[in-house]
Amino acid sequence: MLREFVIISIGAILIQNFVLVQFLGICPFLGVSKKVETALGMGFAVVFVMACASAITWAVQQLLVLFHIEYLQTIAFILVIAVLVQFVEMFLQKSIPALYNSLGIYLPLITTNCAVLGVAIVNITKFGGAELSFLKSLVYGTSAGLGFTLAIVLFAGVRERLESSDIPEFLKGMPITLITASLLSIAFMGFSGLSF
Repeated sequence: MLREFVIISIGAILIQNFVLVQFLGICPFLGVSKKVETALGMGFAVVFVMACASAITWAVQQLLVLFHIEYLQTIAFILVIAVLVQFVEMFLQKSIPALYNSLGIYLPLITTNCAVLGVAIVNITKFGGAELSFLKSLVYGTSAGLGFTLAIVLFAGVRERLESSDIPEFLKGMPITLITASLLSIAFMGFSGLSF
């Protein structure tokens, strides 16, 4: 059982990383990754939202199946994610105003972050009827959030180094950012050969 959870975690963090392999959640990845501290704050917020969304959407899916209204899945999941993001936003605004201000518009955008919705839907399709599906969903959601955090913090570290580098004028700004993101993505795709 523990081995299966480790395989799910490694798969979500490295092999099927939502940002660098599946290309979901690119907006906050590019927008909040200028400083490591801000990227880490966004990463922890996404981990919390993904973990909670995985648990709650699993329960919501069970209710939808019980009442034979599975077609409302996407709407219900978006509602759950929106509520969770509002809680995170209120918590950060009261507790850590500096992080709240540095995340800016990208914090409410977690609601529309396709990576968070993607985790909820993958959980249902991958672990829907499996034994221990709730725990697997929770592990997968948390691990996917940790994979997002790993990707955004690595990218922020590289972008901080690029600020002090001698870059040709025509590559400064978004061009070098996109080139860097693509190279980081290629590096993560190297994990796709891992098998257990």
